[in-house]
Amino acid sequence: MKVAVVGATGMVGNVLLQVLAERNFPITELLVVASERSVGKQLEYKGKKYTVIGLQDAVDAHPDIALFSAGGTTSEIWAPKFAEVGCTVVDNSSAWRMDATKKLIVPEINGNILTKEDKIIANPNCSTIQLVMALAPLHKKYTMKRVVISTYQSVSGTGVKAVQQLEDETKGIKGEMAYHYPIHRNAIPHCDVFLENGYTKEEMKLVKEPKKILGDNSFSVTATAVRIPTAGGHSEAVNVQFENDFDLGEVRKLLHTTPGVVVQDNLDTNTYPMPIYAHTKDDVFVGRIRRDESQPNTLNMWIVADNLRKGAATNTIQIAEYLIENNLV
Repeated sequence: MKVAVVGATGMVGNVLLQVLAERNFPITELLVVASERSVGKQLEYKGKKYTVIGLQDAVDAHPDIALFSAGGTTSEIWAPKFAEVGCTVVDNSSAWRMDATKKLIVPEINGNILTKEDKIIANPNCSTIQLVMALAPLHKKYTMKRVVISTYQSVSGTGVKAVQQLEDETKGIKGEMAYHYPIHRNAIPHCDVFLENGYTKEEMKLVKEPKKILGDNSFSVTATAVRIPTAGGHSEAVNVQFENDFDLGEVRKLLHTTPGVVVQDNLDTNTYPMPIYAHTKDDVFVGRIRRDESQPNTLNMWIVADNLRKGAATNTIQIAEYLIENNLV
């Protein structure tokens, strides 16, 4: 398998290389690809040095699979060029997610809709992935009517500059700002850009993407996304109203038996999901599972995952693994 990692020098690109190595992904030839300013740099993979090449050189090399994490503009221009030479692209940006001709995939949920004809496959937003991992089995069993989400998102979701801002502020250093305001000792209710409806782009991703992944527009979603001073891992407070009533024990069992989901929910031992424990793990952690006592058939949950792994790199690689296992590449 000739594999190109596009955006290899970035934060997610770095994690893509880590996860490929950890999972022993079947690579016969690795191409590390980035923008012109990074061409010639050296990156390490499994103890071996690789020289960064440019996008056109990567297309000319005809890879079998290209894992993209280079931003929406790059994906819009270059993903079709890779696809034209027969390469299957799994793209981490928002460029193709809501394109009606492209599939938005979380392998555990809807990998079965993929075919050999899918040459550009979209990886969902990090916050969406952990959300639908917990919601999918519950929706199947009880049928969702309405979902209300509040996110508590790590600075790593913004990128290297934001991680640096938090580190600088923690040390009392005045440095470059990724946000309009300090993030240390703060919470900023502003993830991505504001849209005309008063919501941010991040919030609208949470509204639209779950419906596409679950193939169902019958439920409604509303979201508030907040940036908090954690270095890694996104957390979500989720309130779900169902058509049908549920038993809490059954809910826990359903989540417990869902591949990729770990239930951490023991109040006697103060066991609940936290980003500090989700760090470097590929699972989605669910806890604080309780009935909403203010209205019928409604559940509250707390969902946490490492946004750079299951929220980005790991899900991308799982899509590629699914393609290989099912002879789709």
